[in-house]
Formats: sequence, C-alpha cells, structure tokens
Amino acid sequence: MAEAKKIKVKLARGTAGARKDHRATVRGLGLKWTNHTVEVVDTPCTRGMINKVGYLLEVTEQ
Repeated sequence: MAEAKKIKVKLARGTAGARKDHRATVRGLGLKWTNHTVEVVDTPCTRGMINKVGYLLEVTEQ
C-alpha cells in the first residue's frame, strides 16, 4: 500500500493573542511552542485546520 502524503507544519508565531479556538486548533495539530515543527498526514481534516490558523503557521509540502 502506498505511503500517505505528509506535510511539515511549523508554528511560526505565538498563540498568546490568538482566539481560544485557534489555540485549540494549533494544539490539535500537535504544535506546542513557537518554532515547533511536526509532520501531519495530508487529509481534508488537517487541511481545514491549517487553513483556519494559517496566519500562525508555515507549511512545507513534501
């Protein structure tokens, strides 16, 4: 079976001034602190999360 496509997501800005639900979305992506990078599977669900808080993130496709 083919391996799932992954995306690297980096928290480029802090969440201190962000809305509460945006902080929860960042946490749901697995990001904990500024400049933290994680790899997530490219699904419509994660794409929606990335679009919601895109102003806080840097996204690199692989």
